[in-house]
Amino acid sequence: QVQLVESGGGLVQAGGSLRLSCAASGSISRINAMAWYRQAPGKQRELVAHITRGGMTNYADSVKGRFTISRDNAKNTVSLEMNRLEAEDTAVYYCYLNVLNYRGGNLDAWGQGTLVTVSS
Repeated sequence: QVQLVESGGGLVQAGGSLRLSCAASGSISRINAMAWYRQAPGKQRELVAHITRGGMTNYADSVKGRFTISRDNAKNTVSLEMNRLEAEDTAVYYCYLNVLNYRGGNLDAWGQGTLVTVSS
């Protein structure tokens, strides 16, 4: 009922920048929580960044100071600005949202994943 579409992944050189976007559609009254996860080959999925509806943010230690998460509550979108990228950032990135629908229910939604490859 709620779908997420991710965009912005691709190939970038180390030290470069990339911006990921996630657009939500469907029966959404309010976004409660927004986050980006990533999973590299041979590793567990990890939380990269989180943002509340009010704008408070949390980042993994490995990306703090380099990545910035932002959201547009009116447009139901969340973005991840990635700067000074490193080879270790190579992974499939997933968007996650917890939303409130118009009937008062909470729903979890995941994006399809977008691949980010950083070359040295």
